[in-house]
Order: sequence, then structure tokens, then C-alpha cells
Amino acid sequence: MSWIFLLLAGAMEIFGVIMMKTYAITAKKIYLLGVAFFFVLSLGSLSLALQEIPMGMGYAIWTGIGTAGGVLVGIFFYKESRNFWKLFFIALIIVCSAGLKLVS
Repeated sequence: MSWIFLLLAGAMEIFGVIMMKTYAITAKKIYLLGVAFFFVLSLGSLSLALQEIPMGMGYAIWTGIGTAGGVLVGIFFYKESRNFWKLFFIALIIVCSAGLKLVS
């Protein structure tokens, strides 16, 4: 169950970043509530996950999900640049996060 909480925490982190981007585009203050809502859910889910998952590994995977997810959302939904090196390093983050799980 703790891994589900960790994946949920990462997903909520991505939604929080989407809310931040939407606020930056529209400047509507209602999106700040979305930012707070999703980040609170993210941190709450992370704290539940860390009850069973080692802190270093859980935090690294959570930040990896948020980072990779944020970049991919930017590429696919906000037409941000997509180049070989950006995709290479995102893949590296994902591989390293999976590697942490495999060695623990």
C-alpha cells in the first residue's frame, strides 16, 4: 500500500505543477487554491508512504516522479521544447528511480 501512496504523492505533485503553470498563464487566484490543495495531498501521501519505505528512497522517487512528470506535461500540453538531451535526462531520472527500488 505504501507504494501506491508514493505513486499518488508523485501524481499529486504533477497536478500541483499544472496548477502553478495555469496560474502563471491566467493569473486567476483560484488556481493558487489548486496549488495548495494538490501539494498538501502530495505531502500527505508522501508521509503515509514513508511509514514503510526508507526516507531516502521514497523522497528520491517522489521527486523523480514530480520532475519527470512536470517536464513531460510541459512538453505534451504546453508545447515546451523537446530535444534529445531533455528526453535523455528524463529517461535517466526514471531509470535511476527504478534502480533505487531494485537495489533496496
